[in-house]
Amino acid sequence: MKKISVCVPCFNEEKNIEIAYQRIKDVLKKMSEYDHEIIFGDNSSTDNSEKILKKLAERDHQVKVIINNRNFGPERSYKNIVFSSTGDVVISIPCDMQEPPEMIPQFIEEWEKGNLVVFGQKTKSEEGKIKYNCRKLYYKIIKKFSNIPQYEQVTGFGCMDCSVVKVLKGLNEPNMNLRYLIADLGYPVKLIPYTQAVRENGKSSYSVGKYFDFAISSLVETSSAPLHIITVFGFICALISLFFGLVYLIYKLLYWDTFSAGVAPVLISVFFLGSVQLMSIGFIGEYIGVILTKVTKRPLVTEKERINFEEK
Repeated sequence: MKKISVCVPCFNEEKNIEIAYQRIKDVLKKMSEYDHEIIFGDNSSTDNSEKILKKLAERDHQVKVIINNRNFGPERSYKNIVFSSTGDVVISIPCDMQEPPEMIPQFIEEWEKGNLVVFGQKTKSEEGKIKYNCRKLYYKIIKKFSNIPQYEQVTGFGCMDCSVVKVLKGLNEPNMNLRYLIADLGYPVKLIPYTQAVRENGKSSYSVGKYFDFAISSLVETSSAPLHIITVFGFICALISLFFGLVYLIYKLLYWDTFSAGVAPVLISVFFLGSVQLMSIGFIGEYIGVILTKVTKRPLVTEKERINFEEK
């Protein structure tokens, strides 16, 4: 009997855990030809999520729980959950229930046809037009600058064959973003359109600042274009500065007694070039940060507790 592993990362989702469990369980009960496990990964929640997850695990031994010592970030925690799965196929779904668990049969159907990777692709969203369009713009920018093909409106909601998970385990990628990694590895992806629901309970842990940080990190990890742009822009600024410097020099030589350059152009040039330098240093710092993350040998997460996992 083939086995389905459903991986559910969560952080402060006390109002959604029971709902997520019930909806996922209702779907899996109808798929009796498959064995299954549901792995909840709690990223050190500060609400009652841990207590609720422990009660679920007591009630249903097909529910497995990983509780982290601290919040290691969504990517590292999610990676640890996926790598702890034992199924023939791994399904990823957030606990906030904005992505419908009812699509699981569709994912499995496409997987049975031989598709190693099947992702849901948002074609509509009930979360608000502004937020959706901002994400749409973000995906287009990443796609434009990326060195490899990218999938728009794909978050990782979907399924992967266990052979793909095995390949991912061999990579040194602490911050695993499936959308980029799968594209980089060259696996064909079957996309299934869906409408993203609005979050009914709780509040997203992602602020505007976190979204911006995630966008910059994504751009840096998928493309070296910003470094080339900085180099070309610096060269252009140098040529412009040289041109204006020569113009000012000629004017000063021709009109020695009457021409006054003034302080304003100097101040504007200094502030402009200073801004360019700070932006350039920032981008270089982001790339150095990515390199540091990859070369630093640390565990993905340290776990406080594992529940319903068989001892090896």
